[in-house]
Amino acid sequence: MPLTIDEVKHIAWLARLGLTQEEEARMAEQLSGILDHFKALQELETEGVTPTAHPLPLRNVMRADKAGPPDDREALLSSGPQRDEQHLVVPRIVEE
Repeated sequence: MPLTIDEVKHIAWLARLGLTQEEEARMAEQLSGILDHFKALQELETEGVTPTAHPLPLRNVMRADKAGPPDDREALLSSGPQRDEQHLVVPRIVEE
């Protein structure tokens, strides 16, 4: 299904691309090739094929959460500039 130069110019205008005459000719050839591939795909028998969102099975690659002993409170509080027994003290940033 070959595209005409006018069709390529229209597509370029829609995409807001400025193409030279050489680029228009090359794009007409390349886009026509892409459309030929789609034409071949349309001829395939797809009756009974389940639609998929991804061609490969996906799996969760994040690690599983593991329960463990709580972090050492003293070690965590020691990293702050000020503390008040069991809490970090931070400057107030919201006015009343």
